[in-house]
Amino acid sequence: MESIILKPIAFVHTSRKVIRDDDWGEVLAEIRLVEEIADEAFDGIDMFSHLEIIFHFHQVKAEKIRWGAAYPRGNTDFPKMGILAQRKKSRPNLIGTTMVELIERKERVIVVKGLDAIEGTPVLDIKPVMSEFLPRTTVKQPDWATELMRNYW
Repeated sequence: MESIILKPIAFVHTSRKVIRDDDWGEVLAEIRLVEEIADEAFDGIDMFSHLEIIFHFHQVKAEKIRWGAAYPRGNTDFPKMGILAQRKKSRPNLIGTTMVELIERKERVIVVKGLDAIEGTPVLDIKPVMSEFLPRTTVKQPDWATELMRNYW
């Protein structure tokens, strides 16, 4: 398989220094563009209320990466699920995505709320959330997922 090389376009700066599974809803984070990206890359971004942040789980060790099935959060009360049926950080390509609320833009920096990434996280891409890209049908999920996410935000 061919390799894909991605370079960060920005980095996360936040008070969260270590990974935690819950209470991300009120967390504020700054996303600061790298020097190679012009300020104008953010032009017009403040016309959107929400953004999708695509980032790299940079602190997950190679030996922790899952290729098969595991219990969500290691909880055997939940069914064993394939890694692609979960949102675990220890996924094959270590890519995370989160929809966040845009609070403000300050030239090369955007401030967002609800980003579940820690200090220093490399940002791979940022996209505006448009209602036309949200699901057009009812979202279905198992009860265990609802229970697991109860305190996440």
